[in-house]
Amino acid sequence: MQKYAIIVAGGSGTRMKSDIPKQFIEIGGKPILMHTIEAYVSAFASLKLILVLPEIQVPFWRGLCEKHKFTIKHQIVNGGNSRFQSVKNGLNAIHGNGLVAIHDGVRPFVSTEIIKESFKVAAEKGNAVTSVLLKDSIRFIEGDNNKVVDRNQYQLIQTPQTFQIELIKKAFEVKEDHAFTDDASVLERMGEKINLIEGDYKNIKITTAEDLIMANAILNG
Repeated sequence: MQKYAIIVAGGSGTRMKSDIPKQFIEIGGKPILMHTIEAYVSAFASLKLILVLPEIQVPFWRGLCEKHKFTIKHQIVNGGNSRFQSVKNGLNAIHGNGLVAIHDGVRPFVSTEIIKESFKVAAEKGNAVTSVLLKDSIRFIEGDNNKVVDRNQYQLIQTPQTFQIELIKKAFEVKEDHAFTDDASVLERMGEKINLIEGDYKNIKITTAEDLIMANAILNG
C-alpha cells in the first residue's frame, strides 16, 4: 500500500514569543520542521510527503530549504483557516488509496519505530493513534468544584495518527465542529473505533519556550 505523510505546520510563534513561526525555529542547526520531515523519510524512503503551510509562509520555507540545502522531495499544500481545514486540504492532494500518517510539524522527535507501528496497525485495523499514559494526578473541574479522577482511565494523544486513506477522507466530508480536537475525533464521529498505539514521552510538541529548552536537551542527551 502506498504510504503518505501529511505534515501540518501552521504555527505563528505567538506562544513561543518568537519573531518567526515555531516550525522554522532552529534546533541542532536546522529548523524543527526539517527534523520532522527527516524522521518520516528515515522510516520509509518511498513515503510521499505533503507539507501543509500557510500560503504566506511558503516563500520563507523555500528560502530555508535553499539555505540549508534541504532536498527531500515534498509537495507543498496551502493551509486553511483551521487545523481541520488544513488537514482536509492535505487529504485532497492525495489521489488513490493507501495509508496516510497525519503529523504535527513541531513534533520532530517521533521515532522510526512509532511511525512503522502506526502504519502497520492502520493497515490491519483502519487507524492507529499514538498516545501515552498520564504521569500526573488530574482533577475534573465543574464550576467552583473539582474532584480527583482516575488517571489510568485517560491517555494523552500525540501524532502520528495514521489512517486508511479512503476511510479518513470520508470522515472529513463532515461539517467542521469545535469538538474536533484532532484527526481521530473526526473519524470517531463517523462511528469508527479508535485504535491506540504506544507513544513516547520524548515525542513532544514544541509550542512554548519551555518546550524549546526540552527539545535542545533531547538533542544533546
